[in-house]
Amino acid sequence: MRYVLTFICAVVMALAQPAWGAAPAVTQQEWGTADGETVYLYTLTNSRGMVAKITNYGGIVVELTAPDRNGRMDNIVLGLNSLDAYLKGHPAFGCIVGRYINRIGNARFTLDGKEYVLAKNSNGRHSIHGGRRNFYTHVWNASTAADHSSATLTLTRRSPDMEEGFPGNLDVRVDYTLTDDNELRIEYTATTDRPTVVNLSNHSYFNLSGAKESVLGHYVRIFAKDYVVTDGDLIPTGEIAKVKGTPLDLRRWTRIGDRMDRLPNGFDNSYCVAGRSGRKPVLVAELYDPASGRELKTFTTQPGLCFYTAKTLNIRANTRHGHPYSASWGACFETQHHPDSPNHPNFPTTVLRPGDTYHEVTMYRVGCR
Repeated sequence: MRYVLTFICAVVMALAQPAWGAAPAVTQQEWGTADGETVYLYTLTNSRGMVAKITNYGGIVVELTAPDRNGRMDNIVLGLNSLDAYLKGHPAFGCIVGRYINRIGNARFTLDGKEYVLAKNSNGRHSIHGGRRNFYTHVWNASTAADHSSATLTLTRRSPDMEEGFPGNLDVRVDYTLTDDNELRIEYTATTDRPTVVNLSNHSYFNLSGAKESVLGHYVRIFAKDYVVTDGDLIPTGEIAKVKGTPLDLRRWTRIGDRMDRLPNGFDNSYCVAGRSGRKPVLVAELYDPASGRELKTFTTQPGLCFYTAKTLNIRANTRHGHPYSASWGACFETQHHPDSPNHPNFPTTVLRPGDTYHEVTMYRVGCR
């Protein structure tokens, strides 16, 4: 009997532990409805116990659970606790942003001699994040796959011609892959039947403490010598300037809170990084939380990175962590082309033409030290 009880206890203990060593997998559950369509929450797991929960409503990364230096698992992205909470509106938590992330000045651009007018949803004058009914307010088609080293959620959607003022039927595919390297890889692919502009990204708010405190105590490093100069509305002037001698110089490890005396509104700045479309993603930024030991490395093929520390964040209810999210409670590493690129010929182009393929990759890798 003693051996039987010992065996039973061993089985119970094993079942209570995370599925370390289990093959990567994807599961799904119904999460509600939007626009009359069923919305699902997909759970991606790898063999090391890391978990990503992503919904096909807007491609939102609802959770990203990773270990600290002691093996404790915490959700390191900000999010909401239900689909209904997202439907009521949110500050772009974890979503796919398009057709154009960030801003387009005066909500207009000219392409091949024709002017296109967009929604003025930023300061009543400019376009931001693709307009009022942007990519993260739609239900996407979804499929899943898993192999011996990763689990993948593939989302697809056709953005119809002139949606939010952008020309061309745009066929978009976004692959979220959770790998056994504790890496969330996001791959963007798009084609069009008319010349258009495209600038896609993910807008996750990271907090490596598991949202136990603000990110002001986190340390950041961004590998960029130059940044995009903007006006008071955060619209680029067209100038690319050196970070040296400015509070935007983050080439060495810097405690985020130590820059707040020089940046009272926090960071919301676009850096020029070394990514190149069609090439291997390169390391462009790092984030480190001394308390948990977690470190986030951002790799990308994109030429720009917007670093945003959410100075005005104020979400009081329905958060995924069960407590309010206040100012500077998250840090965003929005890999992208530069804001307002269609209006600045000196910026890397965001024009996509029929017969060409838009293809960009970003990887968020979580580790500890």
